Parts: sequence; C-alpha cells; structure tokens
Amino acid sequence: MLRTFFSWVQTYERHLSAFAMVAGFIVDSIFFERIDLWQTQVVFASYAAICFISIPLLQWIELRASRGIPSPRWRALLPIATQFALGGFWSGFVIFYGRSAEFGASWPFLLFLGLVFLGNEYFSRYHARLVFTSVLFFLALYSYAIFAIPIYTGTIGTLTFLASGVTAIVVFALFTMLLRKFARDRFLADVWRIRVGAFGVLAVINISYFANILPPLPLSAEAAGVYHKVWHITGAYMGVTETDQSWSVRYLGFSPTLHLTLGDSLYVYSSVFAPTALETSIVHRWEWYNPIKKKWEMKSRITYPIVGGRDGGYRGYSSTPILTAGKWRVRIETSGGLRIATLSFLVVSSALPSSEETVTLK
Repeated sequence: MLRTFFSWVQTYERHLSAFAMVAGFIVDSIFFERIDLWQTQVVFASYAAICFISIPLLQWIELRASRGIPSPRWRALLPIATQFALGGFWSGFVIFYGRSAEFGASWPFLLFLGLVFLGNEYFSRYHARLVFTSVLFFLALYSYAIFAIPIYTGTIGTLTFLASGVTAIVVFALFTMLLRKFARDRFLADVWRIRVGAFGVLAVINISYFANILPPLPLSAEAAGVYHKVWHITGAYMGVTETDQSWSVRYLGFSPTLHLTLGDSLYVYSSVFAPTALETSIVHRWEWYNPIKKKWEMKSRITYPIVGGRDGGYRGYSSTPILTAGKWRVRIETSGGLRIATLSFLVVSSALPSSEETVTLK
C-alpha cells in the first residue's frame, strides 16, 4: 500500500506540487487573523523550517541518485512540502501586505504571485529547481522578516527595516551552508546564480522601501474616512457625513463630493492597526490640487502618536479649515513617509447645508 502511494505521488509530482501551493493559500486564508498572534508566527516559522530542511535534503537525495544510489520512496514528498510552504508564504504575504496599504502600493506582490505560478510550471522541467526555489526562499525570508522584526522589537522605521534585511541574510547564509554540506557539487555549480538572484531580491526590496513603494508592515489601515465633524465620546468616535452621495461612492469607494462654506473645517478619521507594544506616529498630510500649477500642494501636516494592540486599530483624527474648493486628498502615512492609505475627495463651495447624518465610526 505504501509503495503504491509513493509511486502515485512520484507520477503526479508536478500536479501535486501545484496543488500543495494552492493548499498553502487556503490554509492561510482560513487561519490568519492578526499579524502579531503567536499562532501566526508559529505558522510562518514552520514554513521557513520546511523550506530550510526540504530543499537541501532533496538536493542530497538527487545527488546520490546521480551516483547510482537508489532514492528513498518518500523523496517525492519533498518538492510537495516545499511548494506547500512557499504557497503558505505567498498567501500570508497577500493577506498582510494587502491589508497594509492601498492597492497602488501592494500590486507588485500580487503580480509576483502570478509569476511564481508561471515560474513553478516552467522550472518543473528541471531536476530540482535549486536556483529557483533558493531565491524564492530568500524572498520569503526577507518578506517575513520585514513584518516579524517590528513585532519583536516594538519599533518601526529605517533601522528596523535594515535589521530585517540582516536577519534574512543571516538565515539564508546558514541555509546555503547546509546546501554546500549536503549537495556540494550541485551547490557550487549554481552558487553564483543563487547569489545574483538573492542580491536582486535584496536590491528590489530596498529600492521599494526607500522609494516608499513597499507597504508599511506591520501597520494597516482598518478604517478611514472624511467627515464634516468628528468627536470622541466614551468608548466610541462619532462622525457627521453627507448622505447625498452617488452609488459609486457608497458601494465602490469612489471619491465623495463634500459641500461646505469655505473657511469651515473638514475632518479625517483613521483607525490604524499596529501590533501589541509597537509605538509610532501617524501623519495626516492634507493636500490641495492646484489646477494652474497642475500639482498637489500641502496645506497641513498633522502628526499624532499611536500604540498598538487594539483589534480594530488605534483611532484618531485631524481637521483643517478648507479655504479653497476643488480636489483634495489626505495621505495617511508613517512618520517616515510610507503610505498607509489615501483619501481623495472633491470640495464644492455651498451656502446651503448638505443632507447629513451622524454615524458611529469603526
């Protein structure tokens, strides 16, 4: 029975590997809730351990097979385990990177997932895909370290980001030492391609960070909106919003149109999730689009501190007087300039009061 099972696994290895990657997506989608839960960290650490062991072990078995030593029956399970772990990594990154910023900042990771599936199919024609899986593993380590290190240090910023990179490099160096020990000939044949691939990953992630493209993990916007008034009562925040909005604004999230007497203030409310014990600052950058100069001009920059731990995010708001009608936006950022969310809206000067209602904010 066991022999038949392993024979079936070996026959359908490519299809089972793809299925294992999809299974990793499904597992994460079901079980991942908060980024700072110990269960989440255990799952990601397990994925790293599976890749750390299965990739070198598979190379060792393949190297022995090339010398005429029979492979064990369970050899076919190793690439499936690797694909399951990588699939789990990617789905976790989609969940958490997707939550962390607006689509404009997160789409490269979604695009990469498609490339992973294409690469998985292309490289399956090669014996063990050592370069491909090794570089993917380094990308997974780095992407995981970016949001894991702030959770453990309670800090966020450039130094924390650099520490994430150092952590990923150290773990990957240990991984390559294991590869060298168990599959020396294969590793030496591909070592420069592995190094070039890993350096490429290192360069892309660092460029993305310093160009403010990378989402500001582990922060994420739980709720945000623009209101005529916001105030705090015991246990809740209240807001006054216009009710006369189009269906595209109410259901699709398009930019709303707000009517007010110029000189009155508007309020922006945001709820930003941060892991327990993490303390940082959030910036509301108010900008007006100058149609003559054709560029955005900053009108106000308001900063307030947040403390992590609340499931629904740390709540706060800012306000500024609106002196000019036209296109406005408020960019919700970290103190280092990483974008969490952007609220765009159109201001129309109106002496008549708009149709309003008071709502409880999340």
